[in-house]
Amino acid sequence: MISVLQRVRRASVEVSDKIVGEIQQGLCVLVAVEKDDSLTQVEKMAKKLIQYRVFSDENDKMNLSLEDIKGELLLISQFTLAADTSKGLRPSFSGSAEPVLAKELFDALVEKCTASGLKVETGQFAADMQVSLVNDGPVTFTLKT
Repeated sequence: MISVLQRVRRASVEVSDKIVGEIQQGLCVLVAVEKDDSLTQVEKMAKKLIQYRVFSDENDKMNLSLEDIKGELLLISQFTLAADTSKGLRPSFSGSAEPVLAKELFDALVEKCTASGLKVETGQFAADMQVSLVNDGPVTFTLKT
């Protein structure tokens, strides 16, 4: 499982000109499920997203997590993160999970993060989405489990 997380002041995702997910301060996370992923990767990723320390403390050090600041989380499925770009001029998606497994594990990630008590919003799986955000910092990390 691969995630690109961005610390944001606000973020939203639209499908067909309608906002389907929107958050204020927190993390906007693009998520790709790889073909060998399982619930083990879901659990590890959920813990990292909630507890990864990317928010500044009183000394301006990245010591606080989403959980610490009671931030919000916007999860957006994006299979293209799992692309193999090592050869040629066209990406290969052979490492991406099949849609049924990807949806199952993405939904499990949403459920696990929601169980933390934080506000969790999502995009729409397999839809053409437009993502808007104000990256705070900018702070962006790639996480892999």
